[in-house]
Amino acid sequence: MHNRQASNPVYVAANNHEAVWERIVDVLHDYQFRIASENKLDGRIETDYKTGASFLEPWHRDSVGVENKWESTLQPIRRKVIVSITPADGGYLVAVEALKELEDLNGLAANSAGGATFQESTPLVRDLDQVVGQTAPSQWVFLGRDLYLEQSLAQSLQVAFSR
Repeated sequence: MHNRQASNPVYVAANNHEAVWERIVDVLHDYQFRIASENKLDGRIETDYKTGASFLEPWHRDSVGVENKWESTLQPIRRKVIVSITPADGGYLVAVEALKELEDLNGLAANSAGGATFQESTPLVRDLDQVVGQTAPSQWVFLGRDLYLEQSLAQSLQVAFSR
């Protein structure tokens, strides 16, 4: 993270909408977010959800700060980013919103090796449906906005547009 506080939205003095758009997409890719949808008429870029980076993944930049790294290491967290680009006097206002969610499993995950291993006391049964995964689909609990990630992205955008 850079040293000084960045404003959100970031003001970008530019007259080339396409160049501004591409630079924003480049910054999102630097954080390894994949673009889910882009709408240039509405001025909106939305990313796919990205699993939160743990301490074992220092090259991922989405878990900003020690608290977020620990949180993403100890439990399943995911984030997505929404960027809004609005024309302003002599340039654009680029607003960043980062949303964070926690996985909530309804039941136990059926991940034991029991039925999928060979038993010495029984004849070999070729049942390939033993490994079924979790018993219910994941649900996600909205934790709110990730202000640390928003601040880091805003600072990265300021640096990208100052070159």
